[in-house]
Amino acid sequence: MNVFVFDIETVPDVASGRRLYGLEDLDDANVARAMFHRRAAESGGSTMVSWNGSGFDLPVIHYRSLLHGVAASRYWDTGTDDRDFKWNNYLSRYHERHTDLMDVLAGYQPRATARLDEIATMLGFPGKMGMSGAGVWDSYQAGDIEGIRNYCETDVLNTYLVFQRFELVRGHITPALYEQACDQVRTALGQEKKPHLDEFLKSWAE
Repeated sequence: MNVFVFDIETVPDVASGRRLYGLEDLDDANVARAMFHRRAAESGGSTMVSWNGSGFDLPVIHYRSLLHGVAASRYWDTGTDDRDFKWNNYLSRYHERHTDLMDVLAGYQPRATARLDEIATMLGFPGKMGMSGAGVWDSYQAGDIEGIRNYCETDVLNTYLVFQRFELVRGHITPALYEQACDQVRTALGQEKKPHLDEFLKSWAE
């Protein structure tokens, strides 16, 4: 089985925010601040965490693909083009073609959700390291794109490792295959020779 683990980090679309909310007289930083405040008021603070694909990452991608005209017919198919997709597609909440681990592990109950950092740490994985989603905008303004990318990569690693544990507990892989998957990640990280991945590996070993 091929597994594609994804995660995105976002910054406000200040150009659209300026038009939508009539903020033409504000600079980017203040437009972003107004958008953050508006979102917090709408969501009550929200539980937007990086592994919440159905609730955050994918809707963002949907809207951005709409804005930029990015076609993805296979992704949007729910059985019209491929009958198999009627029973297992990327869009339906209870299908496995897209597995939102946060949603599944919470039994699809919003009050039972947990943060990726909490679950990863509980399982002995590194969890969040250094940055958090709340710091992405500040890092973006400072021009630290590499730092944001590195943070996103470690989120993907945590998500993949939690997924492998999930595969183990639901009987899709054996304990031996689970350990093999973890060893493959360790080996790959060691070969990359990148500081943030070395730090991830060191934290995992501890």
